[in-house]
Amino acid sequence: MVSVSREVPAPDGLGTDVIGVTEGSPLRLDLRLESVMEGVLVSGTVHATATGECGRCLTPVQLDLELPLQELYAYPEKRPAADVDEDDLRELEGDLIDLEPVLRDAVVPALPFQPVCQDDCPGLCSECGARLADDPEHHHDVADPRWAALQGLLPTEQQHDNRREPTGSRTDAQEEN
Repeated sequence: MVSVSREVPAPDGLGTDVIGVTEGSPLRLDLRLESVMEGVLVSGTVHATATGECGRCLTPVQLDLELPLQELYAYPEKRPAADVDEDDLRELEGDLIDLEPVLRDAVVPALPFQPVCQDDCPGLCSECGARLADDPEHHHDVADPRWAALQGLLPTEQQHDNRREPTGSRTDAQEEN
C-alpha cells in the first residue's frame, strides 16, 4: 500500500454550465494505492472548489468539495469476470493510472443541480430584475388590468394617490344594500 498526496490542476469540463471546478484550479488528492489480485485499487478523497452563480439571483457562488473516490484499475492480463461491463472497466496503462474519468465521475454528480447563495434566497424581481435580498421591501404597484381603462378617467394627481382594494373586498355602498 502506498499513500499519495498531490495537488494537480483541474481538467477541463469538470462541472456543468451553471457550476463547476475551473480548469487549472488546484485539486488536492489524498489517495491510497493498494495492490490486489486484479490490479490496483485506488481510494481516497479529492478536495476542490467549485464556482458558479446562484440559480435564483445570479450572484457568484463558491462551494468547497471533499469527495470520496474509489476505483479498481485492472492489469491488462487479469481481466475481471465477464459480468463486469466493459465501459466500467479501467485498466492500467503500463505503470500509469488515468484519474481524470474517475475525478469527473466523483465531482460532477456531487455538484448541485441549481446552486443557491443561501437556502432562502428570494431571487430576482420578475418585473424589473432587482435582487430581492438587497431590498426586502421591494415591490411594484400594479393596477388590476380589468380596471386599466378607468384609470384614464381620473385626474393625474388622483391616479397616483388611488390605492387598489384587495380582490373580493366590499365597498360601503355594497354593504348598505
